Amino acid sequence: MDLLDFGRYLSQQRELRGLSRATVATSTKIPLAMITALEEGRLDRLPGRVFIINYVRAYAQVIGLSPEEAVLRYEEVDKSQTVPSPATLERTRKRRAWLILSGVLVVVAGAGYGAFLVLAHRPHP
Repeated sequence: MDLLDFGRYLSQQRELRGLSRATVATSTKIPLAMITALEEGRLDRLPGRVFIINYVRAYAQVIGLSPEEAVLRYEEVDKSQTVPSPATLERTRKRRAWLILSGVLVVVAGAGYGAFLVLAHRPHP
C-alpha cells in the first residue's frame, strides 16, 4: 500500500458513508485542499508529518473509522515511502552550495563590470 492507495481507502470509506469532502472539511476544520490532497495521495501538497497524522485522525473520526487504526495505516504507508540515502542528501547539499556560490560570483562579477564601466566613462581631470 502506498499513499495513493491510502488516500483511495479514505475516499472510499467517506463515500460509503455518504459524506462529501466539503462536509469532512467543515467538520474537521481541515482546508478542503488538504482533504483533496490526502485523498489523492499528493504528499507534495500536504504539510509536515505531524499535521498529516492529525488530519488522518480527525478525518477518520468524522467518517466513523477508528482514528488509531487510520493513523496506524498511515504510518505503515509513511514508513514504506522512500527515504533518501545520506549520500544522496550530501550530493544535494553540495550541489546547492555550488549553485549558491555560482550565483554570488555572478553577482560580484556583474557589480565589478558595472563599476568598471562607470569609472571608464568618467571624465579625467
